Formats: sequence, C-alpha cells, structure tokens
Amino acid sequence: MKIIRFVLAVWLCLLLASACVRTPRMSPPMPPEHLEPGVRRLEYTIQLGAFAEVDNAIRLARTLNREGWEAFYFRHESGLYKVRCGDFSSREKAQTEADRLVKSGVVIDYYLVAPESYRKSLPPLNPERSLRRGLIDSARSYLGLPYVWGGETPEEGFDCSGLTMAVYRLNGLNLPRSSRAQFEAGRSIPWHLLRAGDLVFFATSRNRRVSHVGIYIGDGKFIHAPSTNRKIRVDSLLGEYYTQRIIGARTYLD
Repeated sequence: MKIIRFVLAVWLCLLLASACVRTPRMSPPMPPEHLEPGVRRLEYTIQLGAFAEVDNAIRLARTLNREGWEAFYFRHESGLYKVRCGDFSSREKAQTEADRLVKSGVVIDYYLVAPESYRKSLPPLNPERSLRRGLIDSARSYLGLPYVWGGETPEEGFDCSGLTMAVYRLNGLNLPRSSRAQFEAGRSIPWHLLRAGDLVFFATSRNRRVSHVGIYIGDGKFIHAPSTNRKIRVDSLLGEYYTQRIIGARTYLD
C-alpha cells in the first residue's frame, strides 16, 4: 500500500505541474467510446416527477427503492428535480410498468426515456459531446446536493455508489449498484492512464475491502458523496485521508 500511495503522489504532482504549463490548444475529434464487458447500455427508462424541492424527489426515490426499483434522483437542466428508474428492453414493457405505478398511486404521470436520447448516442463531433464529458457534467450537477439512497436511517440512507450509478445511468450506461460490483465490473488501469469519467475506489473500513467510490474529473480531483449527512463535493486524491485508503481505479470505456 505504501508503494501505491507513493506512486500516486508522484503521478499527481507531475500531473498538476504539467497542467500549469500546458499550452491551450484545440482538441481533435474524439472517437466513439466502447464499453467494457461488465457494463451494459441502458434501454428504456422511466422518468417521474418534476419537483422544485430536492427532498420531494428523494422521498419518491426512497418509495420506489423500497419496491426494488433502483431509482435515483437528479437535477434536470430546467432546475427541477426528477427521478428515473428501470431498464426495459422495449417501450411497451416500460410503459406497462409505468402504467402500473400510476395505477398504484405512486405517481400521476411519467415520461419514457428512449435509448437514443442518451449522450452516448450523439455523434462524436467534438470533445464537448463525448461520453466522458457527459459523465463529468452529470457528476458536477450533483455538487452541493445530498445523496440519499433508499434507506430510512442515516446509516443506510447515504450511498457513494448510488451517486456513481446515477451519473453513469444518466448517460445511458447500466453501471452495477454497489461499489464492490462496480470495482469488479471495470477494467483496472494504472494511475498514469486515469482519465476523467473513470472511477476511483477506496477501502474506508478495517477489512481493507472496497467500501467507497468517486468519479475522477481530472487534475488529481474526484467527485463523491463523502459520508452521512454531508453533501456531494470535490476532493483531491492527494489528501492524506484518501491517499491512505485508495486501492485502485477502474475504467468502463476504451
């Protein structure tokens, strides 16, 4: 572990130093990204609600999660908070389940998100439209917000892997639910190949197993949901707490 921390610290120092002297230049067009075998592309998803208050979206996500939906909230570009859930192979299947939610009284209306609407389906005309750019934009949209999963108590109501799952699913990638499953699904990469949109994993418990995850955004920084009752924020991999606990990085894109 000491060797890993030393290599990481050296790499980050070199990275940050090079960023200070880098000459701005136009980036070339980026090729389409290909997925690692452990991550599927989302099909049809159900979108629900349009709330001015984030707490209302959180309550709806909790209600759905109690029924096993793996729902998540997000801040829409309109400024309203919405909820998404499900992954269906056809529009008909998604509509059937959405109608069931309406009949049960959970929601009064819904919208079906088609596979072609995700950023991954856009032509790679320039880096601003790339899938990695979409992951970072989605992650940044959560900054300052609480991240609550389906739990009813503080101990189970806050979940770092729920954030990473939500960010990837907002961009059409069905990332697994738990941090350990995410760790196993990705391809291990050395620190010098770490790119924005990849995930970084930490062992925050005594058993040294994967228990925390964040989204790398470049320049040695990552976005994550740090702990119960705290808001989503940016931290540095050079911070003492994280360098002592980081155990690896994973990518899901070529």
